[in-house]
Amino acid sequence: MWDTQPSRSRPVLFTIFITLYLVALNLVAFAAFAWDKRASIRGDWRVPEDRLLALAFLGGSIGAKLAQMLLRHKIRKEPFRQQLNGILAVQVVAMAALFAVYVAAG
Repeated sequence: MWDTQPSRSRPVLFTIFITLYLVALNLVAFAAFAWDKRASIRGDWRVPEDRLLALAFLGGSIGAKLAQMLLRHKIRKEPFRQQLNGILAVQVVAMAALFAVYVAAG
C-alpha cells in the first residue's frame, strides 16, 4: 500500500537543490562585493557590511572570499576580515564533517 522504501530520487534532487542554492548564493555574494567596491570608488551608496557577512554566512562565503581577494576589497578592514575568515572556516569544517558522514554511511 505505502512505499516504505526511500526514493532514490530524493537524495539526488536534494543534492541538485543544494548545489544550485550554493552556486547562486556565491554568485550573489561575489556580485555584492563587486557592487560595493564600485560604489566605494564612485562615492555612491554602499552595501552594509552586515549584509555582506550575511551573504557569506548563508552559504556564499567562497564567493565572498574570492571577491575580497580578486577585487582587493575590504582586505584591511578589521574586524570584517576576521569575521569573513571565521565564517569561511566554520563552513569548511562543516562541509568536511558532512562529507565524512556521507562517506561513512556508504
